[in-house]
Amino acid sequence: MFVPRPTPHRRPRRRRSAAPAPAPSLFDQAAVTAVDPAPFAELGLPKRLVRALADAGLTEAFPIQAATIPDALGGRDVLGRGQTGSGKTLAFGLPMLALLDGRSAEPQRPRGLVLVPTRELATQVTDALKPLAKALGLYVREIVGGMPFHRQADTLRRGVDLVVATPGRLNDHIQQGTCSLAEVQITALDEADQMADMGFLPQVRGLLDHVPSDGRRLLFSATLDGDVDKLVREYMTEPVVHSLAPPAASVDTMEHHQLSVSAETKNDVLAHIASRPGRTIMFVRTKHQADRLSRKLRKAGAPAEALHGGKTQNARNRILDEFRSGDSGTLIATNVAARGIHVDDVSLVVHVEPPADPKDYLHRAGRTARAGASGTVVTLVTDDQQPAFRQMTAKAGVDPVATEVAAGDEALTRLTGARPPSGVPIVTPSGQKQQSRSGARPTRNRGERSRGESGRSEGRSGERNKRRDGQAGDRTRAHNTNGRGNAGRSGGNRNARKGFARRG
Repeated sequence: MFVPRPTPHRRPRRRRSAAPAPAPSLFDQAAVTAVDPAPFAELGLPKRLVRALADAGLTEAFPIQAATIPDALGGRDVLGRGQTGSGKTLAFGLPMLALLDGRSAEPQRPRGLVLVPTRELATQVTDALKPLAKALGLYVREIVGGMPFHRQADTLRRGVDLVVATPGRLNDHIQQGTCSLAEVQITALDEADQMADMGFLPQVRGLLDHVPSDGRRLLFSATLDGDVDKLVREYMTEPVVHSLAPPAASVDTMEHHQLSVSAETKNDVLAHIASRPGRTIMFVRTKHQADRLSRKLRKAGAPAEALHGGKTQNARNRILDEFRSGDSGTLIATNVAARGIHVDDVSLVVHVEPPADPKDYLHRAGRTARAGASGTVVTLVTDDQQPAFRQMTAKAGVDPVATEVAAGDEALTRLTGARPPSGVPIVTPSGQKQQSRSGARPTRNRGERSRGESGRSEGRSGERNKRRDGQAGDRTRAHNTNGRGNAGRSGGNRNARKGFARRG
């Protein structure tokens, strides 16, 4: 006999409620601050500091400096957004020096702290602030990977008023007892969004936990997404928000172009671009691509150098100095390695491959059109890359003009200033060939590897690529094998970086 099955009781399906919209960041809530340039003498800075600025030819503050300095001097936490080249370094550096004026730091106990994502940026911030600090009798030193740990420990023992550091190396000093943050009165985080992209925020949080909670906090970032917004809400107290910059892509003096190329002609096009007059930065995804492209361009007679975390600190300093001086007109860089580069008059940025992330596109584009100068951003795109490239640029808010180009044609010259390479191979001096970490394993002093800045190779995926390049960039090793890689330790490279930078 057939017995029908009872109809199972089904619970009524619950309608899923839409996920709550994320709370707007403090930047989103703040209107763009309208501030005109103002004389430094009117911002409340110590007279000796104003005189030191005037001696360097700096008498008028940039808008972001005029907006943020009075609030920082008034004891407020400050959250600032300004485009690359807008003057962020002095925006946080001057009030820090003003606060620290009048008392010297005790051994191993700095009174001011600046955290930055890369060694190159640490060097530039230090070089900009050191002469100004000297006018007040204050000492500024950088604490970064790639330099001997014991020398940094000795420096800290002598007393440093303001430390400019990358998170991994400073964390090493904290762990080994060679530095304490218990006396830090004021802390600045520069390019916080880039530190987040590089995976440094856990270390940043750990360091901020060592800083007295009643100290002043200054944070500058191009964006305030996700983890950075959480960091602000957790560690800053009712910050004053100054948002002075539009997104990098909306700068009026910046042009965007899509260069449609074939895979067969791409290297020839790059060789012509690399031979142009003026400073050019070419972006690639990995260290190996940077080295390979550099060899190809130099073989064609185009002056080009690769910059990435696999090179020693001395080699990176040399490459940047040559790029600044004009001895090498083209720099081939990975995303993270180039984030500490703040060089004026970069007139062309080249994406050798279209970036997948719109944020990467905008960060790269920000290397040109700095401080009101004009600049051009071009991306080499093959037919199969066009759909993804168009989607990415739409998200970035960019509408590049597409032009089909080939090596030597008029359109390429008109858009980029390209010209034929010399055809005479450029040979790398043998002494410089040894300044890469890919060769023999050099010796390493105690404590010289930073956990957050360890030497992993760049990964294939976007996030791992960003983190690993940044980590390799702050890996610490002493290059003493057979005396190789020690050129420039005497400080000669610093002479090329003297002067006051009004850059961010």
